[in-house]
Amino acid sequence: MRAQKLTEVRILIVGGASLDTLDGADDLVAGGAGMYTAMASHRSGASVTLYAPRPAPIPDALQLVAKSLEWLGPSVALQDFAHFEITYTDSQAVYVRSHFGGEEALSPKEMPADLSGFDCVHLIPLGDLRQQHSFTLTCRERGARLVSAGTALHLINEQPDDAVNVLQGSDLFFMNEEEAVRLFGSMDAVNSRPGQTIFVTKGRAGATVIQGNVATHLDGVSASVVDPTGAGDTFCGATLANLASGYHPVMAARQAMPLSAQMTEGVGPSALLRSSPPPEPPLDQRVIVNPENIVRIAKHIAGVTDITPFAFTGPDLPAPDHPAALDYFFASTLQQFSFWTASADRYERPLIATVDGEERKGAFYLFRAYLRWLENDPEMLTPAHQADLTRADMLAVLRADDGTDPMPAFDLHLELARQYGRDMLALDLTPLTMLQQVSASASPLRSLLQFLDHVGGYKEDPLRKKAGLLAIILQQRPEAFLSSGEDEVPPVVDYHVMRSCLRTGLIDVTDDELAAKLVGRQLLSANEEWAVRAAAHMAIEQVVEKSGKSMGAVDWFFFQARQRCPEMSEPQCELCAVDPVCGHRKELFQPVRRTTYY
Repeated sequence: MRAQKLTEVRILIVGGASLDTLDGADDLVAGGAGMYTAMASHRSGASVTLYAPRPAPIPDALQLVAKSLEWLGPSVALQDFAHFEITYTDSQAVYVRSHFGGEEALSPKEMPADLSGFDCVHLIPLGDLRQQHSFTLTCRERGARLVSAGTALHLINEQPDDAVNVLQGSDLFFMNEEEAVRLFGSMDAVNSRPGQTIFVTKGRAGATVIQGNVATHLDGVSASVVDPTGAGDTFCGATLANLASGYHPVMAARQAMPLSAQMTEGVGPSALLRSSPPPEPPLDQRVIVNPENIVRIAKHIAGVTDITPFAFTGPDLPAPDHPAALDYFFASTLQQFSFWTASADRYERPLIATVDGEERKGAFYLFRAYLRWLENDPEMLTPAHQADLTRADMLAVLRADDGTDPMPAFDLHLELARQYGRDMLALDLTPLTMLQQVSASASPLRSLLQFLDHVGGYKEDPLRKKAGLLAIILQQRPEAFLSSGEDEVPPVVDYHVMRSCLRTGLIDVTDDELAAKLVGRQLLSANEEWAVRAAAHMAIEQVVEKSGKSMGAVDWFFFQARQRCPEMSEPQCELCAVDPVCGHRKELFQPVRRTTYY
């Protein structure tokens, strides 16, 4: 799954190259938290600047590092250069002796005067958390866009107050599980302030990504560990590069984990010094993309002239230039999820109800219902009012004409509305001010998605379905709220898209048990649902690329399949533009799992 197409990603790493002795061996190897972080970012495609003491002359072990990076910082004699003696116990690195050398005297004053050209600045602990905190303050003063930091357990124990200061002053924070427990008391208590993301590594067990009060665990990638030194720093560096490239925080971490695992299978940073692209996360082989069908269907779609984007106007949506349209779309789009009912662990029926005298289904029922606020009390759509919604408020806007509540997951809708409002208030944003900021950036789409990664109702989904849908709406509305630019919106993968991917043959289910569950419309586990959705995401991404159509056009085509290829009746294949190249796997059904993602 690709991130947004961007110009060069630039990352500044502060501190941390060394020459190390590993497990009593005679040869010195390149080391240091900053070096591992920098080289992992470099191998992940970023252009990296390292601000750290630079040995003179540069020893052989650091020659390739020096050639790969822009290395700024004071020149030091080899005897004054950082050195660590490391041994291993139960696949864990143990520091027998630590000499930080000139790193302890590294000053923020000599950093570049303007840091706004870097996508991110990352600060390693530097042997003194008070010094690290002074760097965070200088980074803010010099215009850093994002400030990231790591930590160390022994320093947390020695300087607990300074550790908290660094944590609170960082936009991104990396630590291992033991450090997290020391700082927060328990893993369950770990949470990030608004606008901040925390990454907690857990060795072989993987990592957890914390966005406010939302925690997402990622399983580890298996490895035959030879040298675990720098695994966490490698994860950090690769994650930073992926984030700057446009990935959601969870996907950035997921993409980073294979490189971190690969790095432990050799001695020192040898895996990070390779010129090849970093390894990709392993794919779930239970559901795979079908390359031949993707080419066939993409080619066919390319020739259909009436496959075009939807302008998101009409009787169920705000009139063009309505003064509250932005508040409406930001507040309603996050509610586009969970429009179906289950019975006895099986899909029962979709949401279809009458609103304002018209029968509407799912997404358009929700859009039409939210028009009540737009027409009668538009202030209710603002973040301030969404943050304090009552059950009565939500019932009033979502009720059907007969007075009943048709929403199968009402409590989730209320919870996300409140979280959206609270996050927007904490970030001191409104839809208008957010768009003003993203419009002034070099990549408006990327900036919008990164803002939404911190906003309730949008931030939870690693594949950004609702964030992508909002972006499409903002681009395609008559007001053209968001510039299209050169970036492509990520695939908007919902029920209808997955059902279409399965039935047309864009993706193949190779696992008989999972296939039987899909045919039987049975509830799926989280990893079964992810297998289908991830494959559909990749398939749609490729259809867009190969067809030459925009994501908005392709998404609207597959969304309209709900009429041609519906949930509860026989498909009307003769009405479908791709019928000549369809796989006609009519028995397959979308994943059945309750989620706020779609």
